Amino acid sequence: MKFFTKEVQIALVTIVAIVVLYFGLNFLKGLSIFSNSNSYCVAFDDVSGLAASSPVYANGYKVGVVESIDYDYSHPEKIVAIIGLNKEMRVPVGSRAEISSDLLGNIKINLVLSDNPLQFVAVGDTIRGMMEQGTLSKAAAMIPAVEAMLPKIDSILTSLNILLADPALRNTLYNVEGMTANLNRTSAELRVLSASLNRDVPSMMKKADGVLDNTQQLTANLNTIDVAEMTAKVNQTLANVEEMTRKLNSNEGTLGLLMRDASLYNHLSSTAADADSLLIDFKAHPKRYIHFSVFGKKDK
Repeated sequence: MKFFTKEVQIALVTIVAIVVLYFGLNFLKGLSIFSNSNSYCVAFDDVSGLAASSPVYANGYKVGVVESIDYDYSHPEKIVAIIGLNKEMRVPVGSRAEISSDLLGNIKINLVLSDNPLQFVAVGDTIRGMMEQGTLSKAAAMIPAVEAMLPKIDSILTSLNILLADPALRNTLYNVEGMTANLNRTSAELRVLSASLNRDVPSMMKKADGVLDNTQQLTANLNTIDVAEMTAKVNQTLANVEEMTRKLNSNEGTLGLLMRDASLYNHLSSTAADADSLLIDFKAHPKRYIHFSVFGKKDK
């Protein structure tokens, strides 16, 4: 009896097709056909988007894939993902696994390795898992704060619209335009003044040099004055004035007697009074003092 009958051939082809299909599907999922990896457990609170065959990276290099995800219905607080890492990959104790996604929505696991060169996670042990706080996650975390700010922003925009509609602001803008024109004119005048100063300053400096020369000449002349001799002359003059003052205050000399002797003052006063009486009498009877006659006869 022939062994390779048509039914046996069909069965063998079917078995080979199933095997090829199985390994082909695993290959397309990124799973190694011939196991060359060590399995580790990663405990997550949330595995949104993570699936079997998702890649696992360490420092940007692919080191393994997610082999399976187990959900414990009796303990739903933790979801365990089984990852297969290259046998040459050693995970330091204290490392963590973060679920992240790129801009295209591809989900992956990033291993954040700790700085522990002495202790490593044993094969089959559990690694702490968490969600990566990427840009999108941070933006989502900011949404409540943005929502809280929206009423304030609306109030600010309303106040801004009221301010822009105020005619005073329009007038202020017109005034600013006038101020700008004035500033431009002032700037032009300052440029003209600066040019004038640049032209006149050299001549002013020459005049200043002449003044400094005259000052130096005056200083030289002052240096030639004999201060000691001048001081001696001033002291001598002051001594003479003091001596004259002393004589005026004493009974010595005519001026001193005139200033201090009352009898001389009285005599002078009496003489002045007699002279005044004589002048009055002369005006009243001039013939008593002047005798004039054509025939030489005296008038008694």
